[in-house]
Amino acid sequence: MSNIKKYIPLIIGVAIAIGVFIGGKLNFTDTSDRLFTTNSKKDKLNRLIDYIDYEYVEEVNTDSIVDVTVNGILDNLDPHSTYIPKKDLERVTQNMRGDFVGIGINYYPYKDTLAVIRPTEGGPSQRAGIIGGDRIIMADGDSIIGDNFDTDKISKRLKGKKGTKVNLKVYRPLTKEFLVIKVKRSDIPIKSVEAAYMLTNSLGYIKINRFAESTYKEFKRALDRLQDKGATKLALDLRDNPGGFLGIAEEIADEFLEKGKLILFTKNKKEKRENAYATSRGDFEEGEVYILINESSASASEVIAGALQDNDKGVIVGRRSYGKGLVQREMALGDGSAVRLTVSRYYTPTGRSIQKPYNNGQSKSYYRDYYKRLRNGELMNAESILVDDSLKFTTPNGKVVYGGGGIIPDVFVPIDRSFNNETINYLRRAGYFGFFVFEELDKSRAIYDGVSKRDFIDNFVVSDDIVVRFQDYVNRQEGTKISFVAFNDVVKLLIKATLARQLYDDNSFEEIVNRSDIMIDEVILLSQEEFDRN
Repeated sequence: MSNIKKYIPLIIGVAIAIGVFIGGKLNFTDTSDRLFTTNSKKDKLNRLIDYIDYEYVEEVNTDSIVDVTVNGILDNLDPHSTYIPKKDLERVTQNMRGDFVGIGINYYPYKDTLAVIRPTEGGPSQRAGIIGGDRIIMADGDSIIGDNFDTDKISKRLKGKKGTKVNLKVYRPLTKEFLVIKVKRSDIPIKSVEAAYMLTNSLGYIKINRFAESTYKEFKRALDRLQDKGATKLALDLRDNPGGFLGIAEEIADEFLEKGKLILFTKNKKEKRENAYATSRGDFEEGEVYILINESSASASEVIAGALQDNDKGVIVGRRSYGKGLVQREMALGDGSAVRLTVSRYYTPTGRSIQKPYNNGQSKSYYRDYYKRLRNGELMNAESILVDDSLKFTTPNGKVVYGGGGIIPDVFVPIDRSFNNETINYLRRAGYFGFFVFEELDKSRAIYDGVSKRDFIDNFVVSDDIVVRFQDYVNRQEGTKISFVAFNDVVKLLIKATLARQLYDDNSFEEIVNRSDIMIDEVILLSQEEFDRN
């Protein structure tokens, strides 16, 4: 006992020293699970930001510095790990959820005024009496035009809690009157199934623009309707679809594959493998299916194309897909922002990784791959597609497929240069077709009263005079003297399709455009050849 007493002063001294050391390291905003951990890398970043906050000679928005830092870190990982700032997260989440609460209108910010293109079919605005062409000038007594026009603020004002009401003051050019319309906010779908209709008596068509939470239900409803109309074959259009939720793609692939068929598998950094198999619930396992892809079909779109191709189900039609085989998971960062971090790779049933090569980080060459393909002639000629024999795989029926950068289609269809040229693409991106058609309808919307959608699609003809007016409109906006003689037919087609979209719906736009689509023509031909063989 006396020996222990002899060492008590030393023990107390050591304890005090340890306490002082730990106290110097403590950040009293930390949670208890972090008090006894050290991470020099994290400490360095935190200390630097604190120095800037408290010591730097000028006031600095350190939130923006953090954003730059996070982006800088992610830029050195892979091309698909991304940061979502707080200001963007709600919009991104809403888009991927597939709905929001609002009043249900498609609109243009037209000359500092919110101009209604058309109300959402069956939505609260349509039920309240709002029509295409209306200008919304006040919301709950506040002006939203002119100097007060701000799309973000207006969007927040029109959205709100489900069941609440907003009082709108509306100017109707058609009758030159001002109206007060009360609209009750409700759930408004953000459609990911853009179109669904019959191409022939037996061939249905569905176009999906992304894979959101609501996509599988939208797809299933569309598929059921087409089957009721006699569809025994299906063209599933995934062109320009950048992807979305992996699980939704698995559910859609399941509709075409028999129970027990492998849809895909994933591997994380520890090489842990997770398999996804088809169930017994598929409603189109016996039907013929054609998957349409192009150079902008990515991620979840490639999951479906790869799953069907590797299981010898259906025909992949089009051009080599984008080549994204990485899986992201969204993780909250605690301040309202989030990061989508790559957590695994996915592989098609034969074991292919279709991720195209990339150096660490988000290199410019990765995103310019389209132009490389264009220069190499790949978009015009299947023989120009570069394949790696070391990444050759074989399907159960003996078909050779390749990994290493996208899904190579079974049937190649070159890019349509008459439709996909720089002039037309620029006019579409700039929104000229939409704005011009809106102004045309503003002058003569009444002439379309009583014209059914089917009658318009089948019989309406765009006159040369309208094309001339469109040409004059673009030249006024651009200060140029562009002539559309070389693009006359394409311009007529897009004006008609845009008119149909503003008068009716997106489905009618796709139906009109698809009548001059060489890939759709190829699918129809393939389905007829299959019928002849049977």
